[in-house]
Amino acid sequence: MTVYDYGIIGGGPAGYSAAIYAAKLGKSVVLFEKDKIGGTCLNRGCIPTKTFLHRADLYMEFKAGVKKDIYRAAELGFSFEKISDEKETVCNNLRKALELVLKTMKINIVPYEASIAGSNKISANGEIYECSKIIAATGAKPREIKGLEFEGELILSSDDMLNLKQLPKKIVILGSGAIGIEWARILSAFDVDVTIAEAAPNLLPLADIEVSKRIARIFKKAGITFHTDCSVISADRVNKTVTLSNGETVETDILFVAAGRSKCNIQTTDDVTVIGDCAGEIQLAHYATCQAKNVILGIPYNKELIPSVVYGEPEIAWVGKREQDGEFKKVLLPITALGKAQCDNCTEGFIKILVEDNKIAGAHIISKEASALIQQIVIAMQNDIPVEKLKEVCFAHPTYSEGIFEGLMRL
Repeated sequence: MTVYDYGIIGGGPAGYSAAIYAAKLGKSVVLFEKDKIGGTCLNRGCIPTKTFLHRADLYMEFKAGVKKDIYRAAELGFSFEKISDEKETVCNNLRKALELVLKTMKINIVPYEASIAGSNKISANGEIYECSKIIAATGAKPREIKGLEFEGELILSSDDMLNLKQLPKKIVILGSGAIGIEWARILSAFDVDVTIAEAAPNLLPLADIEVSKRIARIFKKAGITFHTDCSVISADRVNKTVTLSNGETVETDILFVAAGRSKCNIQTTDDVTVIGDCAGEIQLAHYATCQAKNVILGIPYNKELIPSVVYGEPEIAWVGKREQDGEFKKVLLPITALGKAQCDNCTEGFIKILVEDNKIAGAHIISKEASALIQQIVIAMQNDIPVEKLKEVCFAHPTYSEGIFEGLMRL
């Protein structure tokens, strides 16, 4: 029997990253994945939704251009089926590339469901694999709500949404976390009537309060209906309606339950290391990669400095403390102040920086390229760079990045 240095259950970002890092160290690795390499992120989450968002943003920009008589079209439309096919192509290409990397690094991929069979043992497809170290990275799945269980017709999960070939005319989205917000943007851009029900007092409740308020303003402008302090009480499959806790009954083709994700449990022993979404901590692909990096390479990470990004137009990103978390010195620079934003006709949003003891304590950005901008802030915070030192940095012009510089110079 071959004894592997590492046995890894789950081929998502946590699992495949751990496998690659271990193989680079010259370790022998067996990786178990019963579904598709890449996990939720590549196959049912980050990548496919960003493909939809890209096309939605282009369509929305073109509609705006036609309205201003910048672009001219005899007929303005789209094929959602072809967009969906393109999404599949993107995912397939990335998955094949990842599989090739794993195989090139001589990682043994076992395409079967696996379970812990005792100390240092993994069972899969009737075979036992001996492993010096075992890592469980089995991911998470869409969370169901009692009485609103997924049935694939009226009540859909995020997995179901990605399998749509035709768009609904009306949809109710339960939850306004990253998943709910991104799908609301996709569907609204493609002319779907969107209603959101959010149990918290504000949209995107984990965000800074000013970000939540701006999202509400953006959604009102886009014609997206939303109800806060509100949940879905029941769904009528026959009449295709949902009843909200505020007493309203809403007609809908789909009730999309975007109420978070539940970790996929696996029976483990004391010598098994659990990472990724199934660890029940921060359910983000890049956090899972940090965990893998820490477990295999011993490289530490700061859990307080994990950036969050919500995609769409404009992007939303944040890191560190929120304004409601304490007393801070703050600056808020409107994106309209940036020349590049005016050139791009992307003037919605702001760059907000919170400072404590002359160090950045948090940053909250709504802007085109916010996903890239927040990383500059993370690097500054990770390295404990004082604000006065950051003012010495030369930022290129015209860019969105200089918004960080302009904000710092106002402190």
